[in-house]
Amino acid sequence: MAKTANINLRIEPTLKKEAEELFGSFGISVTDAINIFLNTAIMQGGFPFQIRQPRYNKPTELAIEEARRIIAGDLPSQSYSNFSNFLNDLNEE
Repeated sequence: MAKTANINLRIEPTLKKEAEELFGSFGISVTDAINIFLNTAIMQGGFPFQIRQPRYNKPTELAIEEARRIIAGDLPSQSYSNFSNFLNDLNEE
């Protein structure tokens, strides 16, 4: 079958490089991988994998929320004057 249609994608350069390396390790190109995905989706009548929200355990959810609060400026971040102080604080937890 002649390949006459084009799909243009805008992706992060690092994502493209990682995909090329990954699929290259299987001996295929990113284009081949996209074709495999599309053909499989058509055969299965939808995504060829389950799509769902990630679920994290409670400590991970709390850490994510803490990071969001730090980024928003609602919570001060912890800083250390040297690496030894950081390790001591880490070991106390």
